[in-house]
This record gives sequence, C-alpha cells and structure tokens, in this order.
Amino acid sequence: MTPEATPALAPLPAIMVAPNGARLRKTDHPALPETIAQIVSTARACAHAGADGIHAHVRDKDGNHTLDEGLYRELLAELAQVVPDMVHQITTEAVGRYTPIEQRRLVLALRPRSVSVSLAEMTSQGWDTEVEHFYRWCGESGVAVQHILYSPDDLAHLLSLRDQGRLPAGRLQMLFVLGRYGHAVPSRPETLPSFLNLLPQLAEQPDWAICAFGRSESACLRAAERLGGKIRIGFENNTLHEDGTLARDNAERIEHFIASRDTT
Repeated sequence: MTPEATPALAPLPAIMVAPNGARLRKTDHPALPETIAQIVSTARACAHAGADGIHAHVRDKDGNHTLDEGLYRELLAELAQVVPDMVHQITTEAVGRYTPIEQRRLVLALRPRSVSVSLAEMTSQGWDTEVEHFYRWCGESGVAVQHILYSPDDLAHLLSLRDQGRLPAGRLQMLFVLGRYGHAVPSRPETLPSFLNLLPQLAEQPDWAICAFGRSESACLRAAERLGGKIRIGFENNTLHEDGTLARDNAERIEHFIASRDTT
C-alpha cells in the first residue's frame, strides 16, 4: 500500500469512556456493564453525558475478560448503529491470560479503526519481525494504535523504537497511565510532567491522553486537559466521585467531571 493510499487514522476523542475494563464485576458495582447490550446502553448514556469515544472490553458468558473476535465484532456492529459518532476502541489487554500472538490475532482479524495496545505487553517476549510487521500493518491499514504507557520508561522505549524506524511514520497516539490499581502507586497530577518532558524528542506533537485511579482521577484529568491532553474516564479505573461518594454509573462520572471543570 502506498503512502497516498494509507487510510487516515481516527484521532483520539476528547473524552473516552472506559466503562468496564477487565477486572471489576457487577459485584463491585451493579451498573458496571458486562453484556453487549449493557455496554451499548452505557455508550449511549455516556455520549449524552459528553463522551465522544468508548474504550470497550467484552466479557464471556461468565463475565470474564476475553479477546473473543466474535463478541467484539458483534459489539462494534451494535455501537456503529447506536452511537455512530463515537470513536469505538477495542482493547488487547492481556490481564495475564493472552500472549502477544493472541493479541495481534484479534486486531488482524477485526481491523478496527482504533485499538489500545500496551507496549510492555506487546514486547514482553521481545521485539521481532512479527511484532514490527504488526505495527506496520496497523499503520498501513488505517488502524489507529493508542500505545498504553505505564511509565516514562515505557515512553522512552517507544521513542527509541520510533528513532530506529521500527514504528510506522505518522502522529503517535498514547495513553499515559498515572498510578496503578489499588493504592500502592497513587495517581497524582504531579507525575504527568515525567511523561511530557520526553515529548520534545518527537518531531510531531503526539495525540495523547491519560487515565488515573480513585478519587484523584478528576484532578489528574483536569491537569491533562490544561496541558493539552485528552482523557479516559470510567469504571475501568474508578467508580468514585472526587468527594468520595460512589458514582451512580459511568455517565454520572462524566457529568461530575465536566461540572468540576467550572468549579476548580
């Protein structure tokens, strides 16, 4: 495929809802969507609340995280009908269950417009020609890869691969993860510059967003927006409002965050 024929990549949305993730269950929050019907209904409510994208995980019949091609194909078809103006992003998250080969296989089969890929997971077994071919295929096929980066070291690795010509040309899409699940590594706005300070190494400003965990999620998201970034918000990372109260659902988290912009 020539550069002229390469499809344009879908940019990251300003507000991407991540409504379920891979870990939480309905026992953790009754409004967490697990079935395709529930995910689509949540997407509609979140679009009305102000989200212009969805980062979706599908679950199997037992409610477990899965990279099932058929379920994702069904979900993407439903989202295209119900919320066609949203960006629909799938995940390749391994959660200790899937290998890089299985992660790549899902993307190659579905050819989604948008996908999140952890650089650490995709290179967990090393960098080889198959990994490089995957990233190049995505670029040539119009599949927008949002590189999930858990630390500045991950970002430095990504920048090194770009310098070596191992990643396709074009504007990079990134997600900076501030903190971790649980409380061992809290999410703090002050950690964001450790990522941003590396970006001048790129010739082109990347399309970047962040996610964060717990009650400090909103403060981190506001900091990202002030610095020119985009955001991922939702029950995948946090079910609490800034005052510590439990959110009714994903749409209410978005509404509260948008309202908080005007009160801080």
